[in-house]
Amino acid sequence: MHRVSRRSFLQTTTAVVAGAGLASERAASAQDEKEAVMVPPYRLGMVTYNMGKDMDVEALIKFCVATGLEGVELRTTHAHGVETSLSAEERRQVRARFADSPVALAGLGSAFEYHAKDPAEVARNVAESKAYAQLAADVGAPGIKVRPNGLYDDEPADQTCERIGKAWREVAAFAAGLGVEVRMEVHGGRGSSLPENVRTMLDAADHPNALVCWNSNRSDMDENGSIAASFDLLKHAIGEVHITDIGVYQYPWQDLFDRLTAINYTGFCLAEIAYNPEPERFMKYYRTLFDLYTGRYRYPQ
Repeated sequence: MHRVSRRSFLQTTTAVVAGAGLASERAASAQDEKEAVMVPPYRLGMVTYNMGKDMDVEALIKFCVATGLEGVELRTTHAHGVETSLSAEERRQVRARFADSPVALAGLGSAFEYHAKDPAEVARNVAESKAYAQLAADVGAPGIKVRPNGLYDDEPADQTCERIGKAWREVAAFAAGLGVEVRMEVHGGRGSSLPENVRTMLDAADHPNALVCWNSNRSDMDENGSIAASFDLLKHAIGEVHITDIGVYQYPWQDLFDRLTAINYTGFCLAEIAYNPEPERFMKYYRTLFDLYTGRYRYPQ
């Protein structure tokens, strides 16, 4: 009978244990790498319409930090007061506040629109959009949001969409020189929130700096509740995403997030939701839901 010495036994056992430990470490490392790859590159933020409409810049930054939001889009006319009327020094101060915080200024949200039949009205909106793009450049925002706001019963949809697209192109070309994206919201109004019409506008704009703000509308869905066809029309130009109440079964949220991951979307998903009387508590729940949808949820963080 072959006898195993105590020394040989201990050496073998030590080697087995060490090998098992190394294998365990490698497995854990591989799992960590797998999880890191699975986490999509886009981030969660908020639009100040309506949740943050009464907050100034400092309050918005504190709120975002407290609730785990990484960015914010400042909507015009709200209490933060980031408007084209700001002086050069005031713009510098806004830029510095965000630069010194962990919260990104994701963009500026305007109400400029280009659908009007009156050329003077369109020209006014174009000029003011350019001034807004300059504001964005000055305060450090990477983009501005503009919108269509309806089509006409007495004018072919393609004609209105082409007019919107040409105005959009003019603004996009100007803003490109500032390093500011021009994001057309898939916005309400008669027919203007339909992705096929926004695609017509996009084709008429025909400019690489003319991007789309996906708006998570019910009109994105076909008769079976799918957003596949709508998403495919615009996916190559998505520069920003607005999301609403992701805790309600009103939209295929998981499918949207999966599609954004598939196209390697790297921008923000911005919560555009109604005011809640417990805003901080509500947005912490919102953050958790977003993390669960997108594979980010870890406990403890």
